[in-house]
Amino acid sequence: MEYPPELLSLICAHVYESATPSRVSSLDPLYLLEAGVPTGSPSSYPPPNWQEHIARNTLASLMLVNHAWSEAARPWLWRKIEVRLPRNWLSFLEEISGGEDDDVTEEATARAVDQSITQAAHAALAAKTGNSMTPDAEAERKLKESILQELGGPDSSIPPELLSPPASRDPSPRRLRHKSKSPARWELLRSISDAVQDLMGRDENGMYVPAIYDRRPGRFVRHLDFNHFRAIGMRRLVGECSTNRFVTGERLEAVLKESPNLITFGATEYMDGALTLPVLKELLLRGAPSRGRGQPLRGRGLTVGDVNEWEAENITRRRECKELEAVDLTGCVSPVFVNSLTVFVNTYMRPVTSESDSSEEEDGHTHRRRRSHRPRLPEEPITFSALQRLSLRGAKSIPPQILNSFVTGFPSLTHLDLSATRAGPDILDELASSPTVRLQSLSLARCVRLTGSGIRNFLISAPAARYIQELNLYGDGTFPNPMSADQFHDVFTMAPCFTSGDLVYLDISSAPVDQELLDAMPAQAKLRSLGLSYIPGLPLKAVSEFLQNKAAQVEVLTLIGTSPELVRVQPWQASLLLHSQVVRPLCTPPFQFGLPSDTPSPSTQPPTRLRVIELATSLLSALGGGAGHWRIVRSKGGRGWYVDTASGWVPGPSGASLRRDLEKDHPWRRALGLLADANGNVNSGVGWHARKMEVLHGQGLLGREDGLYGAVSFAYQG
Repeated sequence: MEYPPELLSLICAHVYESATPSRVSSLDPLYLLEAGVPTGSPSSYPPPNWQEHIARNTLASLMLVNHAWSEAARPWLWRKIEVRLPRNWLSFLEEISGGEDDDVTEEATARAVDQSITQAAHAALAAKTGNSMTPDAEAERKLKESILQELGGPDSSIPPELLSPPASRDPSPRRLRHKSKSPARWELLRSISDAVQDLMGRDENGMYVPAIYDRRPGRFVRHLDFNHFRAIGMRRLVGECSTNRFVTGERLEAVLKESPNLITFGATEYMDGALTLPVLKELLLRGAPSRGRGQPLRGRGLTVGDVNEWEAENITRRRECKELEAVDLTGCVSPVFVNSLTVFVNTYMRPVTSESDSSEEEDGHTHRRRRSHRPRLPEEPITFSALQRLSLRGAKSIPPQILNSFVTGFPSLTHLDLSATRAGPDILDELASSPTVRLQSLSLARCVRLTGSGIRNFLISAPAARYIQELNLYGDGTFPNPMSADQFHDVFTMAPCFTSGDLVYLDISSAPVDQELLDAMPAQAKLRSLGLSYIPGLPLKAVSEFLQNKAAQVEVLTLIGTSPELVRVQPWQASLLLHSQVVRPLCTPPFQFGLPSDTPSPSTQPPTRLRVIELATSLLSALGGGAGHWRIVRSKGGRGWYVDTASGWVPGPSGASLRRDLEKDHPWRRALGLLADANGNVNSGVGWHARKMEVLHGQGLLGREDGLYGAVSFAYQG
């Protein structure tokens, strides 16, 4: 039985969406063992979404059913690409761009031209005579000859060598010269389509001709990241690792050129040497910026310096591409990337002022700069309004002035992670003056150049900070928070993101917070994850009262190096005080007489939702095997948590709800027990209270990540 292609495509779309993370996270790691059907709600068990490999294997199996299922599943199978192994990357490169050998590419291009012309002639005749009739072979041959004659004109962008049939070509074809290099496939297909349109338009008054089918899957790719990419363990020599890289700038540029619909891109420190200037131009100068953004004040076109024919073709091609919506450059610090970004920012994103009389000092003497005969017009820098989510976490090598111009060139940001960068107060001033930036998630952890007054003024008065729901101001003993107690008091009492009570994630570790400041903070009824680490003078009683009275919805709390009761006493005493002042009063339901009921009332529930507490390594060791259903779960790195394994989000008749009394044989409780027994031998996505913002899917600081991004989020202490 045959089904409509639309129905098959819809089924494949649902399979793909079943592995997409939920907008609202359960805060727990994705369930690792066999679970039920995803619920779509923020539940711990069953999980809200399938794992990535399950959806991909399902789509791959559907492609093997028949031709119709293959055509329906193919776009969704190529929609999201996560590069993991070097050999997989080379296979992906071959499939997308067709390889790098010039002779092979020339021959393949000639065959593609011949096949495309035949396809175009067949489609044109089918549209003319009707699909029910068999096209005349003689008419198809004549139309094909007319297309070849049209393409072989003096204004054709296709070299004559590519228009000859492959069968009649020289067995050893000469290599095309650089000036007659084979054009890109998008240009070939567009030229052939235009030629057919012109021919049929002259005869049939503008008859519609279907688009030519492109066998390459690059147009389906929407998501490309190197989060899982590793070249370690390939048994390569040191010289091979430096000279024969897998991910090079030329290869990455070739993939980007063949991916016109790419909207999210993620890079890492393992391949940042491939982020050359041409790659950055392919990533950012696509779509609307190439159509006139950054025009000078007097209306000239986009200025890119000396534009040659090749660059003009690239600009034309980029106009048909979609603009990026999310870019993750976590840990990109290589000199190649920094130098390329510097050149890109200076060329496109920084204003060029007119030349005038000015003085400059050289060799200790002052000279007057010679006046130009024709002063240059001031040019407006390019802006990129489509990009909404940007992460530069750990990009410490980018100079402050370049970082400032780069970040402020995106006027539609909603997610911004500048943790561990050289960001200064100028960035916050520029963001505060922007009328279009509306941040929902902001991370300024360990930014040593930021000042307390700059952060205070931005959070209080900037329109861009009014709707922040996730705020990370993390600091530690090495790089403490720059804000003073008075500045924190002003932020708590006057900043709209605090007074509105809409915060769901907050980390103010190493802040000079005391009982008085916590009392001054408004109630945060939506807060789910709270960071209060490295505050040695904050009493546990103050933390307990704040959670019970103002933030009862908090599920995850960090207390590394916080409170005299945990820092200045023996570890065994600290464990007793932790249970007596935090675990027992906040996580234990009140004692009552009578039989337990199936539907617990609010009076029988614990006063808060606290179920995960992050503690220092020494204190976790003192806790031993835990107490009751509280167990220790360690990450792949140096972080660890004290977890209530009997608590978890489970679906119910009215949606997901947090249960405190999971049975001993419940799958989620057994899964947490396995994580505790692993003693740190877990994958990089296991943990709570992320320290890195998830930007590719837009989940922010409550998102779940694995791979290198997961290690930065949950494994590293900083």
